[in-house]
Parts: sequence; structure tokens; C-alpha cells
Amino acid sequence: MNTLARLARAEWGPLCAALREPLPRRRFAAVPLTAGAVCLTAVLHAVHGTSSGYGFVQATGTVRAADPLWLALLRTPLSLFVPALDLPVWGALAQILVVFGVAEICLGRRRTLALAYAATLAGTLYARLGIALGPHTPVGLPASDAWVVDTGPSAAVVGLAVYVGCRYRAYATAGAVTAAMVAEVIVKENLAGKEHLAAIAAVSALCALEAGRQRWSRARTGSSGAPPIQSCTLRAGPVQRRS
Repeated sequence: MNTLARLARAEWGPLCAALREPLPRRRFAAVPLTAGAVCLTAVLHAVHGTSSGYGFVQATGTVRAADPLWLALLRTPLSLFVPALDLPVWGALAQILVVFGVAEICLGRRRTLALAYAATLAGTLYARLGIALGPHTPVGLPASDAWVVDTGPSAAVVGLAVYVGCRYRAYATAGAVTAAMVAEVIVKENLAGKEHLAAIAAVSALCALEAGRQRWSRARTGSSGAPPIQSCTLRAGPVQRRS
């Protein structure tokens, strides 16, 4: 049990330290973006399931590769909060609450929203590229996927989970999320699974870019004895060293 506790502390200690002060003290006031995202997702799902609201949500918040690019980009902001009708909405709401909440406290509202949209957009653009490449290439997609609706909030959730894991050195957690998405594609190859991998690739590239920029900055200044380099060093609270 002591070994498990040490492993858990090493994996999640810095992340828990970042959450320990603001979340118990301010509760939902600490995560206004997350609270708004959960409410908006629930409302859109309810409206989408009605005969009168279905057409509205389809016209404003669903994205397909068959859509003109300008229209897809115009719908992307709202598509982030439109969950799939054929999946339980409570799962999507729970994922948004946990992952967006942790990211908002650790990274701030603007950074969280920017990363969420970047991950969603990576999946959207990948779908177009994959269909253009065709099903005979390793990263290609069949032409029929052009009419499949994009992933909604799940690509953003996956991207944020991996990013926060890298940012706070929870590498096993970030690796587990990535492995789960790879397994999803292997077991059931579909557009959503590959869009999740595209989102992970996008945030991983951003993490690598940030780490490289930090190493270059330290080499330029000749600093030594600084805190350990993290995979992503963005505007966020300080990360405590491991004991």
C-alpha cells in the first residue's frame, strides 16, 4: 500500500497541489468556463433531441468533412458542445466537468478554451485530409466518412487530458489516455477514434514545441539549477517538486 501511495503521489502530487487551494475554497466559482460548458452541452443535447430543435443544432453546431471549409470553421465553436445523440449525455457531461475543470484551474480559462478548440480543430482538419488521402493509406479514411458528424466535445476532452498530464508530469495518466484511444481505433476503427488521435497529436506537438523553446531559452541564458523542465510550460501556477 505504501508503494501504491508513493506512486500515486509521484503521478498526481503536483496536479493535486495545484487544485488543493482554489477548488475547495471557491467551488464552482473557480471554474466558470467549465460550469458554462456543462450547462451549454446539456441544453444543446436536449434541444437536439427535439423535432423543432434538431434542425437548428444541425445547422449551427454539427460539422462534417463534406461541409465547405468556411462553414465547418464557422460551426466549430458551437460543435465543441454538441455531444453525439446516440451516446449517453451523462458521460460527456462528466468528462467535461472533470477534465475542463482541472484544466481551467491549472491553465486558466483562456488557455483551456484555446487548447480545447485547437484539439477539436485538429480532428476536423484531419478528417478532410484523411478522406483526401483515401482508405488505402495508413492515415486515410473512406469517402463515406465525409458525412459522419465530428466528435463534439470528446476530442477536446482527450486533448486537454493529455496536455494537463504532460504539464503536471502525470505522464502515466497521459500515456494511459493515449493508449486507450489507440485501442479504440484498433478495436473499432472509426472517424471519432482517429479524430481523437489527431487531437492528441496536436497537443503533443504543442508540448514538444514548448519544451524545446524552454530548453533553448535556458541554453541561451546559460542558467543552471532551475526547476526541472516540464513538457509544457505555459501560464499556470507553480508546480511543486516531488519529495
